Amino acid sequence: MPERIKNMATSMSRLIITKVLAVSVISLLMAAATSAAARKEDSAVRFMRQATNALISAQRKGSAGAFSSAIRTYGHYKDIALRALGDYRRALPRKSRNTYYKGAVRFISRYAATEAPKYPVARVTFPPVAQRDGRYVLVDSKVILRDGTEYDVQWRLLQNRRTYKVIDAKVFVFGLDSNWVTTYLTKLFQDYIQEHDGKVGALVTVLSRLP
Repeated sequence: MPERIKNMATSMSRLIITKVLAVSVISLLMAAATSAAARKEDSAVRFMRQATNALISAQRKGSAGAFSSAIRTYGHYKDIALRALGDYRRALPRKSRNTYYKGAVRFISRYAATEAPKYPVARVTFPPVAQRDGRYVLVDSKVILRDGTEYDVQWRLLQNRRTYKVIDAKVFVFGLDSNWVTTYLTKLFQDYIQEHDGKVGALVTVLSRLP
């Protein structure tokens, strides 16, 4: 092979190898960037994205059953129900707990189905990072209604093995702090017990009779 042709072949080979290496490096960098972006969003935020999607879906269906399914899947409903009793929790017989849990979920679901149409949600956005506060994980979000109204909502989660469960939420109106949502549930349940001579069984019974 003439020296000139040999040199050209060598140059072309080097050029091809250089391009292949360049493409490979770029591909690796793009893959790394994509992987880093995926890792950047907190796992608690990803969980809340799924939870709010389920709640928005339940709102559009408009049924208590749809809300019940979302609450059972994403909510720590047993913890919510027990904390709502406060000191009356000790008076709840263990054999009545499952009946009480079912009744509490039914109550929350019916309330949500009744109130949700007043606040039709278009979408929910999240910053990528959650906050750790002792045993709790706090996830901030912005809820945007269809009319453009925006609310800042903070979700309180408990880590449950490899996933999370929602135990509370707080709505900030005009930037002002407010009570956690379960505060209102606690008041409703405990007021009912007090009105019935401190008998937790009265609350369990009325909740179990909800359609």
